Amino acid sequence: MDVALGIDIGGTGMKAAPVDVTTGRLLGERFRIPTPQPSTPEAMAAVVRDLDRHFTDITGGRGPVGVAFPAVVRSGVVHSAANIDSSWMGADAASAFSEAVGRPVVVVNDADAAGIAEMSFGAGRGRSGLVITLTLGTGIGSGMFMDGVLVPNTEFGHLEFRGESVERYAAASAMEREELPWEDWADRVGEFLDMVDRLFSPDMVILGGGVSREPERWFHRIDTRFETVIAAMANHAGVVGAAMAAV
Repeated sequence: MDVALGIDIGGTGMKAAPVDVTTGRLLGERFRIPTPQPSTPEAMAAVVRDLDRHFTDITGGRGPVGVAFPAVVRSGVVHSAANIDSSWMGADAASAFSEAVGRPVVVVNDADAAGIAEMSFGAGRGRSGLVITLTLGTGIGSGMFMDGVLVPNTEFGHLEFRGESVERYAAASAMEREELPWEDWADRVGEFLDMVDRLFSPDMVILGGGVSREPERWFHRIDTRFETVIAAMANHAGVVGAAMAAV
């Protein structure tokens, strides 16, 4: 059994669990610590250290560690800060987290991590062609896979739509902010998917995020030319994908 610690960093919480990367199974109950505010590199590194220490009874404080991070990440360095503290711009996240836990850490975009899990163990398993995974939450995260190979850091949620980022219009957070009925929000998602179709002509799109737990409330409104399915990994995707990226 190959075990790695997966850590998923979100705007409100930082979650972790040890993962059997050969099956995608969590080997302990997922542990969550609120994301520090402000979410500076020093503050987040301290939480990563605490998350790692929480699972020393399983990992022994050894083995691979992967972090799913809400930004564009190239070679461990952060290149965007749309949903995190601006002090992260240009910061070497991999080095900061590695120093915190005392061993190497791999850092990847959070939506890419979720997509890796979904393509390996979820709705995208075994699928070829162009598959896009979307996480609908506070924002919109995206992962793109060609014949199972990740094209990293796509950030489709930041495509411009009516003068602003499309995630402002169609993310799940728009429902609460604008007090939208589920059906009206789903129609907005449909408009976003039409944009995705025009730009990329995918063979399949997988819709995830917290709303994937309640598809009966909105998925019937989605009508696309390509195959569209609900994600299977739910809230575990980021943790599992981060662990997989580390091995």
